[in-house]
Amino acid sequence: MTPHEFIRKWKGNNLTERASAQEHFIDLCHLFDHPTPTEADRTGKEYAFEKGLTKTGGGDGFADVWKRGFFAWEYKKRKRNLDQALEQLTRYASALENPPLHIACDTEHFKIVTAWTNTVPKTYTLSLEDLLDVEKRGILHAAFHDPAKLRPQRTRAALTAEAAEKFFTIVERLQHRNADRVAVAHFVNQLVFCFFAEDVRLLPEDYFTKLLKSASKRPDKAKAMLDQLFEAMETGGFHGVEEIARFNGGLFDGRRALELHHGEIDLLVALGTMEWDQIDPTIFGTLFERFLDPDKRAQIGAHYTDPEKIMMIIKPVVVRPLLAEWEIVKARIAEIADKANVISPVGWTREKVRAADKATQKLRAAAENIREAFLQRLRAVRILDPACGSGNFLYLALHEIKDLENRVVLETEAMGLSNTLLLVGPEIVRGIEQNPLAAELARTTIWIGYIQWKIRNAIFAKDDPILRRLSNIECRDALVTEVAAQDSVGTTSPVEGEIDAMQACRFVEAEWPESEFIVGNPPFLGVKRMNGGLGHGYSELIRDLYDRKVDRFSDLVCWWFEKARSQVANGKSSRVGLVATNSIRGGRNRRVLDRIVDEMTIFEAWSDEPWIVDGASVRVSLICFGNANDTKHLNGLPVSIIRSDLTSELNIVEAKTLKQNVGVAFIGVQKTGPFDINGKTALAMLRLPLNINGRPNSDVVRPYFNGLDIASGMNVTVESECGFPSAVLRASLEDAHR
Repeated sequence: MTPHEFIRKWKGNNLTERASAQEHFIDLCHLFDHPTPTEADRTGKEYAFEKGLTKTGGGDGFADVWKRGFFAWEYKKRKRNLDQALEQLTRYASALENPPLHIACDTEHFKIVTAWTNTVPKTYTLSLEDLLDVEKRGILHAAFHDPAKLRPQRTRAALTAEAAEKFFTIVERLQHRNADRVAVAHFVNQLVFCFFAEDVRLLPEDYFTKLLKSASKRPDKAKAMLDQLFEAMETGGFHGVEEIARFNGGLFDGRRALELHHGEIDLLVALGTMEWDQIDPTIFGTLFERFLDPDKRAQIGAHYTDPEKIMMIIKPVVVRPLLAEWEIVKARIAEIADKANVISPVGWTREKVRAADKATQKLRAAAENIREAFLQRLRAVRILDPACGSGNFLYLALHEIKDLENRVVLETEAMGLSNTLLLVGPEIVRGIEQNPLAAELARTTIWIGYIQWKIRNAIFAKDDPILRRLSNIECRDALVTEVAAQDSVGTTSPVEGEIDAMQACRFVEAEWPESEFIVGNPPFLGVKRMNGGLGHGYSELIRDLYDRKVDRFSDLVCWWFEKARSQVANGKSSRVGLVATNSIRGGRNRRVLDRIVDEMTIFEAWSDEPWIVDGASVRVSLICFGNANDTKHLNGLPVSIIRSDLTSELNIVEAKTLKQNVGVAFIGVQKTGPFDINGKTALAMLRLPLNINGRPNSDVVRPYFNGLDIASGMNVTVESECGFPSAVLRASLEDAHR
């Protein structure tokens, strides 16, 4: 079929959607030299018409045409709203295995929306006449043969970094004029959320942008104009001629705008052109925290932790057990639904049919009660990050629970159960964060992510208020609290110079809220740096408070592991996943893991992984433990046991000191300064010719390893291409040799 023949056949088509859809698609297959669903896949497992029509609850199914890894395609009658069809595809995307292209068509018009994860969506709109244009026809050809050609090049991460960077100038100017950093952070978060709310239609279309443009003409009125808007967003009501929804939630809580100068308003006007609805919450908080906190300015431009790394903890700790529960519950529902969906035989009397219908309704009600109990279970989940920073772990955990909730509803719809509301909200996450700027950002990050999830799953109902107060993100110390102020949120930690005051007060271990799951990335600070980083007084305080629980010469992260262990041991949590420096596998640090292994199970661990901490690349251990009967995995492989040194084979943990070495061996060479270089730099230096003194760089560039490297099973006899022993330690040089 040629483009002219296709256009001539379908121009002015007045058939119903059902009458025209499949023939129209078959003609497209002929036009683009592509097999039809029946020709390519008679099982319908990879490519099918009416994908999802196996559901017994009625309706039109999930998609009129579907091809795994390519597209979901929905037809509408000519001149109908294609956006409604796209909304339907969005709602069922997870049931359709998240195809990269969503396509809506009314036989004369095509609307294609890209849906690749972590990219900014792009929309292509075509008409029948566009098929005569080779370039535009190529768009539909790619949908059939090579969808990757339509993949947007702009990532959400790049967009988010650009948005945060453009805000930096405004942040700098505001902080220069305002000593209250928290007030600046709060105001900037209000501005960010207004941009986001405008783009997702929570504010009237272009309303915030128009306000800023008006303010740029009268800079002296800018604060008053923003104050009026923030007041309307706090309580709901009219702002000018437009009705504003009630936002509230702690972000619009009575605190008003700061003064803005003309140049700053112009910068905000320019920022209004960005796609704020597409910012990535998993990195937005991290980037913005660096801009807002002068102590972290040096990290601007540095890398951030990849969300996929965070999911290496979220998946086994949070998702895996809930998904296993759902599979059991789903089997019970399916068994009941199968009985409820039996069709009454022809010839039954009216009384028998009525009795059968009544029995069916009773069965479906029973199935829906079982589903509702599981949905209530999801709404009751509590997830704690006791060092939450700007909220990345919590946002991703919330996202996963929402995905599971949506999956439950979609899968039970396919069994014949009715649709129901998705009610899991940000209340399921809890955080503790000492830095008020980070705590402020965590709340904003979680709300933006939650609203984005709803919109991407075609859930447009507005909550009232749109934002609920997230008091479950607490700004306080996670380890210590003062007895007299233990009921207060925001208790500060003692620091160097406050020893006398500390002696006059009584401090106790801080309480963590009961939470089924604990996840997070506690602060990394080696034992030798604790006094300098925390102050001698505070360092000694936590050592005294946790005496006999944590070895006094442990790294700071060990205190978080002990607190989490205690939560599980006391029945206040069930599963934990935390990030630690990889030194937790040995020495005195390992004692906290010894106790964990004695009392419970390490069910998932990665012993030595790259990670980003404060913008710097480090090597870490990811450790998941608790009361679990899961199949254990170490470094991605199933194992029978995970020991406290994060190995599964040789039991080095129980190795004893040799009597023959008593009084003989002593501590060897110890690195006390930053004299190491990474593997890439070392190899480059070693490949250089002789120096002007006739000596090679290998005289001074040497591999470095210690007892932990030997104990963890490194092969220290391998010869490098440079001709000397190389294991090569500290992991970076080892990677380079690979």
